[in-house]
Amino acid sequence: VQLQASGGGLVRAGGTLRLSCAHSGSRFSSYVMSWYRQAPKKQRELVALIISGGRTNYADSVKGRFTISRDNAKNTAYLQMNSLKPEDTAVYYCNAGWGEYSYWGQGTQVTVSS
Repeated sequence: VQLQASGGGLVRAGGTLRLSCAHSGSRFSSYVMSWYRQAPKKQRELVALIISGGRTNYADSVKGRFTISRDNAKNTAYLQMNSLKPEDTAVYYCNAGWGEYSYWGQGTQVTVSS
């Protein structure tokens, strides 16, 4: 399985970005899809996840601003990020998990200027 993350960029505070994570393998609908982020000198943290049935979970810091979704027909997961803040600046990684298997994308940089 290969994951291709895209959609990062530079945006002003209050702006929006939409990240995409394309999954190359089969059985995409069975995977738990997650977005993590890692800011400089900080540990990687979970931002949001969506299970196969569509239930979602979010870090407290992004609740109400970010929305994770998936399109099983396109083998793609998304992270819609609204009302971005400078503290959202990080490299964002997507992850696909199924049982003992866990795959990571290459990361996409999100920079929010004040």
